[in-house]
Amino acid sequence: MTTHQIEHDPASGVFTTTVDGEVALLEYRREGDLLVITHTGVPDAIAGRGIAGQLVREAFEYAKAQGWHIRPRCAYAAAWAERHPEYNQLLDLG
Repeated sequence: MTTHQIEHDPASGVFTTTVDGEVALLEYRREGDLLVITHTGVPDAIAGRGIAGQLVREAFEYAKAQGWHIRPRCAYAAAWAERHPEYNQLLDLG
């Protein structure tokens, strides 16, 4: 799997990566020490390359480094979290 350069804009609450001219993103909002993932989107033209998973992993690693928990509110991020039990300690499913 190719690893793509991921950019993070904390002021906007977004992680992005550009692949073949297409922008994929993960959007979140902060609620105190909680990072709530609200949307993960990858254009069809670059789908199936593991890009969404890389974005979600980046968000989880960022939250972990900050000492925060994560609430995955988008279906993709929730499914990703279920497949990666090594991140269970970060989950806040409230």
